[in-house]
Amino acid sequence: MAGDGFGFPVESQAVSVKKKTAATTTTTTKKKNTVVSRSWVSLDHEGRSTVLDVDKYAIMQRVQINARDLRLLDPLLSYPSTILGRESVIVLNLEHIKSIITADEVLLRDPMDENVVPIVEELQRRLPSTNSLYQGQGEEEEPSHTQNELAENEFPFEFRALEVALEAICSFLDARTRELETDTYPALDELTSKISSRNLDRVRKLKSAMTRLTNRVQKVRDELEQLLDDDDDMAELYLSRKVAGTPESGSGTPIWFLASPKDYSKMSKTSRASAITFRGENDVEELEMLLEAYFMQIEGTLNKLITLREYIDDTEDYINIQLDNHRNQLIQFSEK
Repeated sequence: MAGDGFGFPVESQAVSVKKKTAATTTTTTKKKNTVVSRSWVSLDHEGRSTVLDVDKYAIMQRVQINARDLRLLDPLLSYPSTILGRESVIVLNLEHIKSIITADEVLLRDPMDENVVPIVEELQRRLPSTNSLYQGQGEEEEPSHTQNELAENEFPFEFRALEVALEAICSFLDARTRELETDTYPALDELTSKISSRNLDRVRKLKSAMTRLTNRVQKVRDELEQLLDDDDDMAELYLSRKVAGTPESGSGTPIWFLASPKDYSKMSKTSRASAITFRGENDVEELEMLLEAYFMQIEGTLNKLITLREYIDDTEDYINIQLDNHRNQLIQFSEK
């Protein structure tokens, strides 16, 4: 019998193998779920889109962005809402809108996301310039005076892209706020008419959702306010002007011209800002008006949430008064 050695039940071995396989499968699934999407969509000045499957190093090389700024767009990391102007790009991190804007291209992360698809479609519609829209008239036909005025007065490419992003995020947050209002006001009215554990728990969950949404709206609002308060930061967003140079009044020749991004990077921030804002205080007026419009919209959304919070607080005060009254009645009854 000594030659037989120690025996292990075959059934136990099979169960052990199955458990290990299941554990490996679960681990693999978790790893797959945490993999960052490499998918981007590129849109040019005519609205043409190209889906890119590239890593972060390819993106850094494509748009000349550093790793620190690109990290703001990592969906696995939690960064506050950001509108960041750099030498040749604008970095946008607004909730699900994670984008890099250059003077002639928009890169948008996760284009297959259900919240991003409408933004891609809107960019395709609104990015083409006035000149592109009138190209179909034929080479022999000269643009009319009205068409020339439209071309001169239209927003730069980067601002058309920025406007789409701001409009999308403000509309998105306002829609979430209206949904919350639709659920919360009836729940509060029901609670005042009947105090029960079910109604209290329902209002508690809605209050938590309102607090989270208020924080999200507040972050976007604060970022816009901070940008509006600093003309130098707004001037940094004029990418087309940096590329083309700022012309003298009455002259078509640029005051300063950047031969390469390297030359621009050698200039101090103060020198760059002074060169960009050479034409005076109204130099950032068009961008300021754009930002103010969406600041007012997000401010309105925040005011809705503040009003909702006050209504919840009033309801809580009313409920506490009711409970105190019932408690006093019980105490008086017990003393008799």
